[in-house]
Amino acid sequence: MRVIRRVLLFLLLLLLAISIVLFLFNDKESTQKPVNHIYHESLTSEKELQNKQVPEKIISDHILQDNLFKWMGSGVNQLEEALGEPLRKDISSYGYTWLVYMKDHSEYVQFGVMDDEVKTIFATGMDVGTNSIKIGDDYDHLNQIFSFSTEVTYGKGITSYTFQLDEEDLKMRPLVRVGNDVYMQLYFDTFTQKLSSIRILTGEILLLQRPYALSYRGDLPEQPKLSDEQWDQVEAGMESQIFDITNVIRNSFDRSTLEWEESVKEVAYLHSKDMAENNYFSHYALNGDGLKERLAAQDIFYFSAGENIAALYVDAPAAVEGWLNSEGHREALLNNDFTHLGVGVFRYYYTQNFLTKP
Repeated sequence: MRVIRRVLLFLLLLLLAISIVLFLFNDKESTQKPVNHIYHESLTSEKELQNKQVPEKIISDHILQDNLFKWMGSGVNQLEEALGEPLRKDISSYGYTWLVYMKDHSEYVQFGVMDDEVKTIFATGMDVGTNSIKIGDDYDHLNQIFSFSTEVTYGKGITSYTFQLDEEDLKMRPLVRVGNDVYMQLYFDTFTQKLSSIRILTGEILLLQRPYALSYRGDLPEQPKLSDEQWDQVEAGMESQIFDITNVIRNSFDRSTLEWEESVKEVAYLHSKDMAENNYFSHYALNGDGLKERLAAQDIFYFSAGENIAALYVDAPAAVEGWLNSEGHREALLNNDFTHLGVGVFRYYYTQNFLTKP
């Protein structure tokens, strides 16, 4: 009788084990599917996540007390009490609002606030920096400090994300993890090998923007869905940001400050919108018209003109840094003969139209 009971108990345990294995197998297979160009896997257990995390150097906590970093987590009242009223408050397409501060085109900072907490910061200008790094620092020097890597990880609960940087990313905008939930993008001018701007952001914001190739286990946060009216506000904010950042960069190269030109802003906007709605990317519209024809159609007088276009950058600062690192676009961006600028943004399509006027 005891033998029969032992046999029955063994069979019961065996069936239970088989059921658990089948359940885990079916659960993994049912949720393992690709999302666009991003690789997606289901996460079966927290233990598996811990076993697969890539060891990564985290910079010591003292950097979080540096000038810019100390503002992470601050509220609007704290910012305004210390820095005064911002130049503007621009809403973004990622759910936070930019509080924009600028001083004499030598110091430009955007604080991204969500739920009354600074979640991201973008800063550029000759006078910008922290106790550890400063705009204008050499690439090799900062690489020695931060050890730039092709993979940077972020974990939240039982989910795991790995941002994968290619060779161009490493040269132009390496990503550094500086705390448990604080990351830094270092934008470099690849022509001079100098630091051009700094972006600080939480892992949450990094996942919303997804500026690098990404592999992950778990789910991705949904990006905000905006109405046409909200997009109008986002686009207007990005146009102003591109104008300001362009002048800050020109100032760092001892170039003249450009004046805003509303008439050519509309020309730029219509070209960005046309590219987005008709799914093309070119200085020439599908009917063959170029900048010369677009300016003539609006009866705009000028001595010379130039145009920069960009598409699918996460936001305005990223688009400007992209232009700075492209030879032809850089030439227009830093051309000292230009006197006026109009910027037009539609969704994630960006156009700059430069003019030389008397």
